Amino acid sequence: MATKNKKSEFISTGLVAQNRRAHFDYLISEKFVAGLELTGTEVKSLRLGHAHITDAYGIVKGEELYMANMFIAEYANKGYASHPEKRDRKLLLKKKEIIDIINSLSRKGTTLVAIRLFFDAHGRAKLEIGLGTGKKNYDKREAIKEREVSRKIRLADY
Repeated sequence: MATKNKKSEFISTGLVAQNRRAHFDYLISEKFVAGLELTGTEVKSLRLGHAHITDAYGIVKGEELYMANMFIAEYANKGYASHPEKRDRKLLLKKKEIIDIINSLSRKGTTLVAIRLFFDAHGRAKLEIGLGTGKKNYDKREAIKEREVSRKIRLADY
């Protein structure tokens, strides 16, 4: 039998999942906040914080944008209704933003990356996405050096 969750364990607003490698692997040029087309069990699972977006990326189908490879775990108290854990989920954006993103994705080396998944002040699931170009190894090494230098400076101030 599935375990019963308390009302206080649900996430009503705030961060659900974050892709911490997005800024390390990609140089993010533009960010957008998009809504997601979700089913009921997906929203309930998100409220429990059962999602991973580290492998998620954007794809174009016709004139619409979808997030592929985004993992939302199956809801434990699902009853008869369920959802596939990894499926293409439609992004809800304004038409002008969709056109801008599709035009940017047509350039070589540009990809649409999920940055963070959260619930806004109204309780709606939102996904922050970014247009990024892949970093080379030497760019990643520079980022590591900068992070170490800033850490040493912070520790020296104490």
